[in-house]
Amino acid sequence: MEAKLAFTHFLNHLFGGVTTQVLQTVGYHPAVPGAPFDDTFALELAVTLLLIAFFILVRLTLSIEKPNPAQQVAEMIHEFSSTQCDQVIGHGYQRFQAFVTCVGLFILLNNFIGLLFPTLITPTSKPAVPLGIAVLTFLYYNFHGVREQGPVGYLKHFAGPVWWMSPLLFPVEVISHLARIMSLTIRLYANMLASDLLTVIFFSLIPFLAPAVFLGLHFAVSIIQAYVFMLLSMIYIAMAVAHEH
Repeated sequence: MEAKLAFTHFLNHLFGGVTTQVLQTVGYHPAVPGAPFDDTFALELAVTLLLIAFFILVRLTLSIEKPNPAQQVAEMIHEFSSTQCDQVIGHGYQRFQAFVTCVGLFILLNNFIGLLFPTLITPTSKPAVPLGIAVLTFLYYNFHGVREQGPVGYLKHFAGPVWWMSPLLFPVEVISHLARIMSLTIRLYANMLASDLLTVIFFSLIPFLAPAVFLGLHFAVSIIQAYVFMLLSMIYIAMAVAHEH
């Protein structure tokens, strides 16, 4: 698909050639040689840079006496995420709070792109984007599960409480964990794709009044899906680092 955004053309102009060579080296050939970046990637990168700039701004302007609006927003986000992590993960949640907060914010802002700019495709309505976040979450919670309990202790979670049932339960547990990637991906992708399609269809059919209802629906779906993904990430982390008693 031809890029529409000036930022995408800028990325391809600066890094397209080098990136294409690297991708071809590992056996992947971009659809458009010399222009491997599409609008979806550009929007994801823009969201990432926006979040980094926001956190840097908050860090450089911290003030106890006169907190600025950015700091107040950051404090509300921190309070919300810490409350959720404490309730779901429990003791020691602080180690994982930054990850789940960034995941939630990244998904939320990407979800909002289709709401703020109806002519653009919401990045999370493209399957590769939710898949990437799901794989990262899968690797993250398994890594901390092994780190917390050791390889043997963590594998005991897959074997079940009864040793003679282990040969049956172990492959079932492995498959169920791998299925989490698909579950996280499809849930976010399908909901955002449906929300995007409804918004575009009703904007084209009825340009006044009715689209406002679907913009409100898109807003609600964006928040709910970001929260659900964040909540499931916390649940998976809590299960991975929990010790058997």
